[in-house]
Amino acid sequence: MITTRRVWLIRHGQSESNAGLPTDGPAAAPLTEHGHDQAARLAATFEAPPALVVSSPFLRARQTARPTLERFPDVPHEEWPVQEFTFLGRLHAPRTTGPQRLPHARAYWERNDPAHATGGDGESFKALITRAHTFLNHLTERPEDGLIAVFTHGIFMKAVIWCLLTGTTDPDPPAMRAFHHFYAGTEIPNCTVTELWRPIAPHPFRLIPGATTHLTAPAPEDHPFPALD
Repeated sequence: MITTRRVWLIRHGQSESNAGLPTDGPAAAPLTEHGHDQAARLAATFEAPPALVVSSPFLRARQTARPTLERFPDVPHEEWPVQEFTFLGRLHAPRTTGPQRLPHARAYWERNDPAHATGGDGESFKALITRAHTFLNHLTERPEDGLIAVFTHGIFMKAVIWCLLTGTTDPDPPAMRAFHHFYAGTEIPNCTVTELWRPIAPHPFRLIPGATTHLTAPAPEDHPFPALD
């Protein structure tokens, strides 16, 4: 039984949408040349092969994972539903830019209805939070003994972090408003790595908000985290 778990949540590299270019929907935006460079640099930061590489089904996340998979061809790869929060639905029209979609995004958050699905096919905020908790539960059940690298998206990462910090499982309008404040007040740059660490089962995941890869590895007897009571 795996008693500890390390997870890297990795936001995809710069996409054409991030660069202000028109895209054909939330799943189809590819990386820019700079985004591909970021993905290659990210792959070089692994000191050892991860136990598992996970990517969202969206193109930009799969492209970001590719250099890591090419560097470690024997590492298994799976696609999980860790895609971006697609709350605009069909309002994310083909060949539109972020600024063109901004009024619709503002209207969605001002509506502040956790169950609302824009256009009938957008993802509701309740569904996003459910998906974040499902992801965390799935991580605890995985058999891999080692680092799991998850190539995902900014708002989904914020949802996972927010769920860990607040414990919210069934958000009401005040909770949705609180998340929007959290979302607006935090920034996750492209190819940022946020680590999750679960110390000893059945304890929940903990968030490690700062990177420690620049530090010399501790001696085996010097565990980098405090002991649990």
